[in-house]
Amino acid sequence: MRLELLLTTLAALLATALTPSPDPAPAPALAPASPPPPVARNWPVGTRPPVLRAWDPPSTTYGAGHRGVDLAAPPGTAVRAVAPGRVSFAGRVAGRGVVSVELDGTGDPPLRTTYEPVRPTVKKGAEVAAGEEVGTLEPPTGHCPEGCLHWGLLRGETYLNPLSLLPPWLLRRGPSRLLPLTDAPRHGLGPARAEPWLSPALPAGPRLSPAHPAGPRLSPALPAGPWPRRLR
Repeated sequence: MRLELLLTTLAALLATALTPSPDPAPAPALAPASPPPPVARNWPVGTRPPVLRAWDPPSTTYGAGHRGVDLAAPPGTAVRAVAPGRVSFAGRVAGRGVVSVELDGTGDPPLRTTYEPVRPTVKKGAEVAAGEEVGTLEPPTGHCPEGCLHWGLLRGETYLNPLSLLPPWLLRRGPSRLLPLTDAPRHGLGPARAEPWLSPALPAGPRLSPAHPAGPRLSPALPAGPWPRRLR
């Protein structure tokens, strides 16, 4: 009896061991998010810093990728809010200083920008304006070989491309510059020209006094007249 029970138990264990386990459920794919409105009024560092590493969104929730952009800047650079909002976090996470700002008027949940590694100069709950300093850039922590700011953007728990916050005029390589005009018109009368009597190829003629009444201009090579009639 005991032998039969033992054999039955061993058979059940062997069948369980030989049964293939089901494959684990795949990680949920990320749904495409709508692009955020271009509400930024300035870059977080500098005027147009080089992008050392671009945004590379993961294909799944826990997949590999780059959830932000890395902007080149030396340590000590002022880090500024790109748009007006409220500081939702200012502290340290895993040894790095982090500042998060919820942007005004960007829906529910609002857009949230993150800046790291940063030594915060603001506190949680503070209202900040666009361009206002929120911290200073700390030395590299291994994310970049040299100094850089990791700039992130989220709506809820969904990561977005922070560069999409910048309007086209901030994405251009440089500011517009006015170039000097050549042959500029004078008072709308056409291109400037040298007056005939000022040409170096012509001899200077007699200049009339402003008080003298204007009359016919006389050639310096002829007498003042009267002139003889032409014979036919």
